Amino acid sequence: MLTHASLAQALGTRPFRFFPSISSTQNEALVWLKGNAPQGAVVIADEQTAGRGRMGRIWHTPAGVALAMSVILRPSPQDAKQVFMAGAVSVAEMLEGLNIAHVSLKWANDVRIGGKKVCGVLPEAVWEGDKLQGVVLGMGVNVRVDFGDSDLAQTATNIETALGKSCDRTDLIVRILRRLDEWTPQLGSEALYQAWRSRLDTLGTTVSADGITGIAHDVTRDGALIIRQADGTDHMIIAGDIS
Repeated sequence: MLTHASLAQALGTRPFRFFPSISSTQNEALVWLKGNAPQGAVVIADEQTAGRGRMGRIWHTPAGVALAMSVILRPSPQDAKQVFMAGAVSVAEMLEGLNIAHVSLKWANDVRIGGKKVCGVLPEAVWEGDKLQGVVLGMGVNVRVDFGDSDLAQTATNIETALGKSCDRTDLIVRILRRLDEWTPQLGSEALYQAWRSRLDTLGTTVSADGITGIAHDVTRDGALIIRQADGTDHMIIAGDIS
């Protein structure tokens, strides 16, 4: 069970805010960032009633079943574009550290187990004029979500499903943050780019995005997807959903 006391013991000196229930950890972290929160500060919730994902999607995270957290980072402007890579790779490495097999990434920032989504990552930058104030990195990880008979049961999965046993959510949070602390100083590096690129299960497959269909040929250092059409024409997709 997530509690302020258990998190305080596990996180040590890391600044954090914990909420048994909150509309969005992302919104809380954005406010904290503007209030001079330090690098690495984290907002964690047990229940999230209006979590925010990519493309403006909203969802509810019931209490006790997932990780809902937003980490405040202060990268340089040139390195900020790789923040989502650090988040996705950190979650993937956490899963690999639990000896979970078939961990991969779907472009751009979904973490998957056996081809099913287990985590989504959302970076949001805060600018003041032309000066970057920081980036809030949101991460939502399925631990023991009951998908019931919904369509999500076909496309999503849980950590405990992959492990075949229960796990401690506080421990998972610590593992992710530990990996993120290792990658944050390497934002903008070739090492982070390759760690992200090497896990992409999208490359080499046929995809469609923005009305363009072709082979997912490669990705840029900033994370854009290059789709190569049948006539050899390359198209760069900076953001969006692929199918």
